[in-house]
Order: sequence, then structure tokens, then C-alpha cells
Amino acid sequence: MLNRWEKIENNKIKLEVEVAAPEVDTALAKAYRKVVKKVNLPGFRKGKVPRHVLESRFGPEVLHEEALEELVPPAYEHALQEADIDPINQPEFELVQVEEGKPLLFNAVVEVLPDVELGEYKGLEAEQEEVEVDDLQVDHHIYMLREQNARLVPREDEPAREGDLVSIDFKGFIDGEPFEGGEAEDYSLELGSNSFIPGFEEQLIGVKPEEEKEVKVTFPEDYRNEEHAGKEAVFQVKMKQIKEKQLPELNDDFVKEISEFETLEEMKADLKEKMFKNAEEQSKTKLEEYLIEKVTEASTVQLPEVLVERQIDRIIGDMENYLRQQGLGIDQFLELSGKSMEEMREQNREEAEKRTKANLVLDAIAKKEGITVEDSEVDDKITGIAESYSDQPDRIKSLLEKQGRLPVIREEMRIRKAVDLIVEQADIKMVSKKQQEDAAGDQQTGAEAPKSDEVNTDRDKNEEEEL
Repeated sequence: MLNRWEKIENNKIKLEVEVAAPEVDTALAKAYRKVVKKVNLPGFRKGKVPRHVLESRFGPEVLHEEALEELVPPAYEHALQEADIDPINQPEFELVQVEEGKPLLFNAVVEVLPDVELGEYKGLEAEQEEVEVDDLQVDHHIYMLREQNARLVPREDEPAREGDLVSIDFKGFIDGEPFEGGEAEDYSLELGSNSFIPGFEEQLIGVKPEEEKEVKVTFPEDYRNEEHAGKEAVFQVKMKQIKEKQLPELNDDFVKEISEFETLEEMKADLKEKMFKNAEEQSKTKLEEYLIEKVTEASTVQLPEVLVERQIDRIIGDMENYLRQQGLGIDQFLELSGKSMEEMREQNREEAEKRTKANLVLDAIAKKEGITVEDSEVDDKITGIAESYSDQPDRIKSLLEKQGRLPVIREEMRIRKAVDLIVEQADIKMVSKKQQEDAAGDQQTGAEAPKSDEVNTDRDKNEEEEL
């Protein structure tokens, strides 16, 4: 049973827990039956040492570890439920009393979610971009499809042009000396892709196959290799091969080759519909991000370090997954970037703090509004996941249960409802993309000379971001 609890510093709660004497005696008896099996004492068969002899020889503490392992976890969980406390970290236990015939007394100090002082989250003013998809955008998308399916045709005598794919050998020098990473053979480079050092690609335009060219460039001040940043370099380049992109002819045959459609018009209509839906999602996401940022900015909360560190773990984990898809490990990436893991974590701390605060604010809104998620809603969500994978809902649910993901999904749905509430309660004005761009331009111009009534604002200065 729980005696009492109190708040202490830094969002920590101290629980004083008591377990009744009969339960303690039962646990000590069970502990004896386990421990005695491992004890060898002269004059006694193994496992047959009387309890009073065992405790006299080794002290009563010989049974305490086993007994506490049975008593403390359920007593601690019961105390959390009784006090309605949701911990965010592992507790620190302090044993006060454990003795046969007496109650077990122990303290548990645990960190909990901090109190959030919510700012206004209803009736917020916001602008949402109207969704527009015209034929020019569709045509550009189709052009990109032609680019992706282009043939590369070698050119023997003509010089290189922007857009060509060239194969080159090069060797770079800084202050007359070759440098590490500045040499390659048969290097493929698309001219105009801006994937090389600024100014390098432009100087290869007009060069013919088998010709050599001296290319002079200056490394950017923010170049990833600090030893080269801001320095001038000279590259000896040999043009080995030039390939020209030839786009496929735009007709029904091309459409049949790359899609399930029979005609160009059918594909255009489908593309326009999909692009419109995608633009709708982007417009909605942009609005939600703005509103979440506005609510978070107006709220105050002390960020628990443990939650910030977990958010950094998630960011690094997402980065590792992305790198793995690119065939690169995190250790390789750190070596190439010249950073340690500690530096990488610190670099992402500000972003983690923004996400952590946004999560806490949205959680506080959900609690204040009494937002919950019913089991039937979770089941519907699982059914949707199963359909997207062409699988059975029961199998997906079982898999999620084994992974411990069901509580995560429920919480994501609860926070999603909080975001929906903010949007539903907002005062939203629909504007065209041009109107938004004009407004952004006006704000940028006016930033140098703010109006007098905009100078002394009472806004919270913490930088925030969406979930």
C-alpha cells in the first residue's frame, strides 16, 4: 500500500511505499526455499540447512535480495496506480526497512511528465494555401518521366553541353600539391547538376572527348572538409566520353511502356488527380505545422532531459535507417563528415528540444480536452494497416502486440485527435500561392523596420516545431 507521495525538484515524485508484514513474511519464506538449494554447509545435506542456521551464518540479508525482487515491483506499480502517476524514467529505490514480522518500507524517486502551462490553442488565425494544379505542372511531371527514361547516346566529335553525362579523369592540387580525395578516374558527372564544387562543371562545357582542361575553382567557406574550405584549387581534367540524353517521344506507345494506361490523355488525367491530392496533403500538413508551432510557442514547460535524449535517439535512428537505405553505415557517415557521435547528438539537440516540447504541449491539450481513443478505433486503424499490406488484421494486431507497438499506435491516434481539434477550432483563411508569396515578401521587407506596436511583444522566445 502507498503511504504518501510528494513532488520534489525537477519534475520528480517521491513515493513512500509500505508492504504489509504478512506479505513480507511470505516472500522471505519463499526466498529461503530458493536460496537454501544453493548453500553447502558442513554437517547438512545440500538444500537442507535450517533457516535459522542459514540466517545465523550469513545474516538475515541473505534472503533480502530474493524477497525484494518479489515484493518491490508489484508494490511500486500499485503505488503508481494509486497516486495516478505516469513515470517517464526508471525509478531510484531507497530501502528503509525489511525485516520478518514487520512491514516492508521503501522510497521510490521517479521522474514524471512536467506541468504544461498552455497558451491559447483555440480560435488561432492562420492562412492555408489553396490547392492548384494546372496543365503546366502536369507537363513538367511528364517531362521528368521522360528524363528518367532517357537513352544515353555517346557523342564522338561534338563538345560537351549542359545536361550531358560525361566521364572524366581528374587530379586536384592545392598550392601546387595534390590533396586527398582530389583524384579519380572514369568519374561520371552530369553537367549542370551542381553536384561538384561550384564553378567546376561550367568550365567543362565546350570541351571535346580526349581533350584536357585546367579547371580553377575555390572551395566554399562551409565545405565539409575544413582543411580545404575557402582555398583555391586547380584540377587537371581529361574528357574521356560524352553522352547525350535522348528523351523518348511523347506518345501513346511511351505511356503504355511506363504505365498501366493506354493513352497519353488517360495518364495526364490520372497524374493531375494524384498531384491534386498530394498538394492537398501538403497544404494540410503546412497548416498543421504552423498551428502546432504557434500553440507550442505560446506554451511554457520545463523539458525533462530524459525525453530530449530519447528524441535525439529517434532522430539518430531515423538517420541510420536512411543511411542504410543508401548503403552507408552510421560509422562511415561520421567518418566522412568528420564528426563524433557526441557531436552529432549535440547538433540535433535543438531539433529534439523543439519536438519534445511540441509533444508535451499536444499531450497536455489532449488531457485537458479529455481526448481518448476507443479500442474499436484502434481496431479500425489496424484494419487499415492490414489492407495497405494486403494482410489479415488479426495477424497484424498479433505482430504489433509482440512488438509492443499497440500503446504507441493508440498514443499517436490520441495526439492526432489533439492536432485535429486545433485545426477545427482555428480561424483559417484560404489564400492563393501568389498571395502567400507576396505576404512573405512584405514580411521580409518589413523585418528591417518593425512597427512600434510590434517591438515590445510578450511572446515566449522558445523555438518550437511540429511533431
